[in-house]
Amino acid sequence: MVTRISGLASGMDIDQMVSDMMKAQKIPLDKMKQQKQWTEWQRDSYRDVNTKLNELLTMAKDMNYQKTYVSKKTTSSNEGAVSATASPSSSMGTYSIKVNQIATAAINTSQKALSSPDSTKKIDPNKTFAEQQDVSGGTSSFNAVVKDGSFKLTTYGEGGVAKDVTIPVLTTDTLNGILKKINDSGAGIRAFYDSASDKVVMERTETGNFNKVTTEPPVVDNFFGAEIGFDQSNDFLKNVLQMKLTTDPAGTTLTEKGGTNAEFIYNNALKVESTSNQYTINGIQLNLKNVTAGNETISVQTDTDATFDSIVKFVNKYNEIIESVNKKLDEKRYRDYAPLSDDQKKDMKDKDIELWEEKSKSGLLRGDSSLSSGLNTMRTDFYAPLAGALQGFAQLSDLGITTSSNYLDKGKLIINDESKLRSKIAENPDAIYKLFAENGDGKTKSTMGIADRLVQTITSTIGKVEEKAGKTSWTNQKFSLGRTLDTMNKQIDSFQDRLTQMENRYYSQFTAMEKAIQRANQQSAYITQQFSG
Repeated sequence: MVTRISGLASGMDIDQMVSDMMKAQKIPLDKMKQQKQWTEWQRDSYRDVNTKLNELLTMAKDMNYQKTYVSKKTTSSNEGAVSATASPSSSMGTYSIKVNQIATAAINTSQKALSSPDSTKKIDPNKTFAEQQDVSGGTSSFNAVVKDGSFKLTTYGEGGVAKDVTIPVLTTDTLNGILKKINDSGAGIRAFYDSASDKVVMERTETGNFNKVTTEPPVVDNFFGAEIGFDQSNDFLKNVLQMKLTTDPAGTTLTEKGGTNAEFIYNNALKVESTSNQYTINGIQLNLKNVTAGNETISVQTDTDATFDSIVKFVNKYNEIIESVNKKLDEKRYRDYAPLSDDQKKDMKDKDIELWEEKSKSGLLRGDSSLSSGLNTMRTDFYAPLAGALQGFAQLSDLGITTSSNYLDKGKLIINDESKLRSKIAENPDAIYKLFAENGDGKTKSTMGIADRLVQTITSTIGKVEEKAGKTSWTNQKFSLGRTLDTMNKQIDSFQDRLTQMENRYYSQFTAMEKAIQRANQQSAYITQQFSG
């Protein structure tokens, strides 16, 4: 490291002099940094374009899905009782639905309050059972003393298949803890304690009657047909939770409510029973909500609005993106407005810096051949006719969509006749689908639908841009501008080392001068002293 003496002998400002001398030497370095900054801006601008192209690519892929063109909608004469959702496979028409019964979930509750009438306070579901019973005094917050043990619950699924779960009970448990064990058991039961009524509620998490009692061989009679089955003689269930299956030993009256299947009649002919209130028939998903006095009507028809909106959004997105990219391609390059160095920014106002950089960033992608070629191909993809298409559905102009005649629009699409587009969609949605999504042979554009062509073109254009600018996750060596930036960084580092050596040399020279002046001053002082003596 060079020892620096800052003008003590000469009286000169050595630091300022060296700084002034280095300014000229740093000019090439500033130019290198400016070129690096411009290249980084260009890389980022390419990536911004690719982000927009990817948005268009996503929409083009969506336009290849049949559901975009054969979307159907439903109406109900009584939405409060039965609603419906159509799918592409739904048959268009009008259907009658009479709802005789809706599906309900089974529910059972404590037959009386859990807290003991002798207790001075109500039970606390978050305290342990042991905390709430005074063995020595013989009193308890609960109607019965809780002992260690367990109880079993049984629920049923499709085909009447039973699922048994065993719930352990300890005196160190809390009531809410036991109920959580039930909820987490996988039995499909939701259990909770209602403090207002001082009762426990157990209900199935799904609707339907799965545990059916049969009188014909083979006779099935599990838990009197209850959806939540248990041994009602179990001490904890009977005496602590106050749960029962029936109100009488014969089991003629269940305490459990609900657990019913939905029942409806389709088109005055087909009687349907379902464990769920959602049922799909003829491609139509019905949602049963209430019993009806008579028939309600469900109508299924083509959703021309949905298809129309999809096409309009696609056209608008295409117009938005080609306008943005064309603007980049046509931007003027202001070569006199190089990126500002840090030293230059120090002497400028923020607004001036903003205006300068607006000029500096102009023309980053001017005349780029990959983007220009991509846009030209996209224009052709849109207006070229589809080979083998139904007459009147072979190209966009048949639907009332044309290319703008204004050359300044550079290929923008114009929907000249919305009513024509709507009528064409209603007339033959399948032909519209084919125009956009026909696969063809995958090679010859004339055999491919518009969206299929665009997917191919946009994917190719994005790939070419990535070869230049890469992605944010890529290393510099994977794309051309990245490799250029690596080279620039090496050149900047090398030149910075040269400047450091040069600055050290200047300081060495000034230090030698300072030492020489210091020696001369010492000699002069010595001579003066000799003569004055």
